[in-house]
Amino acid sequence: MAKDKDKAAADPASAGRMRQIRNAYTLTKRNDKRIGWVLLGTLLATWALMIAIGFLVDSPWIFGFLGFMTGILVMTIVFGRRAERSAFAQIEGQVGAAASAMTTLKKNWIVTPGVNANRDLAIIHRAIGRPGIVLVGEGPPARVAPLLAQEKKKYGRVVPDIPVYDVQAGSEDGQIPLRKLTRHLMKLPRNITPGQVSEVDKRLKAIGSLNLPIPKGPLPKGVKMPRAPRGR
Repeated sequence: MAKDKDKAAADPASAGRMRQIRNAYTLTKRNDKRIGWVLLGTLLATWALMIAIGFLVDSPWIFGFLGFMTGILVMTIVFGRRAERSAFAQIEGQVGAAASAMTTLKKNWIVTPGVNANRDLAIIHRAIGRPGIVLVGEGPPARVAPLLAQEKKKYGRVVPDIPVYDVQAGSEDGQIPLRKLTRHLMKLPRNITPGQVSEVDKRLKAIGSLNLPIPKGPLPKGVKMPRAPRGR
């Protein structure tokens, strides 16, 4: 009876994982039509290579089994990367896309979407981490740059001892593509301690921000960005 209960308890978890995989595959295939053939080719190529090595060392069965398992692992890695690329392709160009990408930052980062914006379709998000304060702007470069400069100047007065970086996210010249955004932020030099990260966040929360009512992900197409108060 205990085994049956354990099996029944495990089934929902397995079903949930399979459903997530199916959903991820379906979403990826919308932008990556060849994903199925790519994954199959990856598995077969890896398997064939391992079998060939097995014949060279006179152990084809052992290497055949190892090759199949290795092929599944490589296929999983390839799928993960292409799924991530496809996900960013689907949200690129939408308001809030950069904020959505920033939520994938690991621990010791505090992300606050929509700390400032203007009526020229420019919006600023803030990330506080070991490098210091990172301001990420999205929108047309000529419209984002002045807003970034304004926000950077404000933080320079409030926390003058903390480095402030500014980045533009997008697909235009001088901007960082969404799929490379978190990697770019993670490569910035470490200037402050984890304890200072929390302290800086408290200090900035104390002065307040625009706090735009935007969702945690990109806005659906056709939905306009909330307007900033007059005077921005």
